[in-house]
Amino acid sequence: MKSILFICLGNICRSPLADGIANKIARDKNLSLYIDSAGTSEWHIGEAPCENSIKIAKQHQIDISQLKARTLHREDAKTFDYIVAMDKQNAKDLQNLGYENVYLIGDYGNYQGADVPDPYFFPGFEGFEKVYTMLDNVIKDFLEKENLC
Repeated sequence: MKSILFICLGNICRSPLADGIANKIARDKNLSLYIDSAGTSEWHIGEAPCENSIKIAKQHQIDISQLKARTLHREDAKTFDYIVAMDKQNAKDLQNLGYENVYLIGDYGNYQGADVPDPYFFPGFEGFEKVYTMLDNVIKDFLEKENLC
């Protein structure tokens, strides 16, 4: 079974959404994948995803409310086949920590290496809708191009 770990900074908005989207695709397509998410910081360990991430996921029939933020662990390098960063800074941080199987999710879905933006930099709920749409697109392309579906 192949495994994917989605990484952002705090593990409360972007990476839990990616986790939920990828798990829904895996269930819908009957794919045998182990999917998880984590953050590079320790700021939100044990917290649920932020309210707006839960809300946008729910609007797309995805429940991420039970996920709990965790930080990246050294053993994740051995556990996961794909460590997928939400932005260039997280990818750089992962590579500086010695992770070799790091992918930038913005390299997929015709986003030409764009970062998945932190939705808090958008006014209101709009940022979460944009992030969801981008993640849905890039994750589908990632799974296809990496021959995981």
